[in-house]
Amino acid sequence: MQRALVTGCLVLLGLLALAACQSDLQLSRDYDPQRNFAAYHTWAWREPGLQYRPDDPRIKSDLTEQRIREALGEQLVGQLNLQPVKTGTKPDLWVQVWLIVDDRQNLVTTNYGGYWGGYWRNYRGASGYTETQVMDYKVGTIQVDFFDGTDGKLVWRGQAEQTLRRLPPSIEERTHAIHEAVAKVLSQYPPR
Repeated sequence: MQRALVTGCLVLLGLLALAACQSDLQLSRDYDPQRNFAAYHTWAWREPGLQYRPDDPRIKSDLTEQRIREALGEQLVGQLNLQPVKTGTKPDLWVQVWLIVDDRQNLVTTNYGGYWGGYWRNYRGASGYTETQVMDYKVGTIQVDFFDGTDGKLVWRGQAEQTLRRLPPSIEERTHAIHEAVAKVLSQYPPR
């Protein structure tokens, strides 16, 4: 039980460092090409603003949600010039974020022994064997979705995905990593 709790905490801390090593950050996006993205000027959170997969209490954190909401709000206003709506006003875009942790495996197969010999000699054999190692690792994804404020349909999705490191980052590293990941994801908006 205690080992599972420690593992969960390390996963959370690693997820918070999603962008700490930018060389591994994989970006992707998808969008509706029929939409006029120049017509979007305001935004609001589509609650729940941040969702988690898996829905695990060891991964969920109010501090993580606070950092992501802050980073996204800063980027939407500063980088994209999208303004938050005033209370009671319908937005042009609804915004929702997913924080996803996937377990993945990599199989590494190595062959040992086998045949040997020289150019002029007969090849001789010896028993060889093959060893396959299973490497388990976790991948963290931050996904930002924009929904049209009128019809509620998804119009844009951006993602950043990275293999999570095992060592927990400091608070400053976590905050910086979240801001970096959000900025990289939103650098793909609007579609060009």
